[in-house]
Amino acid sequence: MTDQYAVFGNPINHSKSPAIHRQFAEQTGQDLHYAKQLVATDEFVKAAHEFFKQGGKGLNITVPFKIEAFNFAQQLTPRALRAGAVNTLAIQADGIILGDNTDGIGMVHDMHNLGWELEGKRILILGAGGAVRGILQPVLAEHPAQVIIANRTFAKAEELAAHFQDLGDVQAKSFEQLDGEQFDIIINGTSASLSGDLPPLPENLLNTNAACYDLMYGAEPTVFMQWAQQQGAAKIADGLGMLIGQAAEAFYLWRQIRPEVVPVIMALRRQLNEKK
Repeated sequence: MTDQYAVFGNPINHSKSPAIHRQFAEQTGQDLHYAKQLVATDEFVKAAHEFFKQGGKGLNITVPFKIEAFNFAQQLTPRALRAGAVNTLAIQADGIILGDNTDGIGMVHDMHNLGWELEGKRILILGAGGAVRGILQPVLAEHPAQVIIANRTFAKAEELAAHFQDLGDVQAKSFEQLDGEQFDIIINGTSASLSGDLPPLPENLLNTNAACYDLMYGAEPTVFMQWAQQQGAAKIADGLGMLIGQAAEAFYLWRQIRPEVVPVIMALRRQLNEKK
């Protein structure tokens, strides 16, 4: 019998997850079916119970259900526990539903694929919302020299820095306090890119050979990527590889097989460019 998987979200129409997992399944010869499901905002628990009751094997969870999925899971991986949010649910052999967060590790793997090293680097992360919370533990596991979290609301950045302090040198700063600082890697974790907005960043934030990464992606370079180019960043990437990396990590959790991400990134990039 074909194993059933799905992604839950609201909205869900734009989701590329079915296309990604279909390519992973073809690549690895796995017999599975992956669907996308629009879930009413107040019906997540009901829909998830129903899915697993009918024999479903695993779910990806997107906006706005990652906190609810965290509460729904009967067991959590250490990285999900740290993130306080779950984007992957998997039913285990004993019937217990495990919650994981593969976002951060997806991003770190993408950076490795790009040939970027995080160890010993000064890293600036913009934003202090759920997306940033999801990437901090995997980033700190790479042993950077220091991580600075900068956010419009300083208190939110401070709270986040305190929560992850035991994992490395993490500090909070306001955008004004960045003046005179320099970084090897800047990660944009704000959703500002989508609205064509940019945080008020001072000039000269980039070290020589600095790399800039936007968690968002699109057919055109994001506003943050354009800023990075103007500032002379040596390496610039968007979050398409992270999207596929987090999916690969979920696939591995479900199937114990690691798919190749590069051909899937190339295929999706082609599709994005065709739609321009």
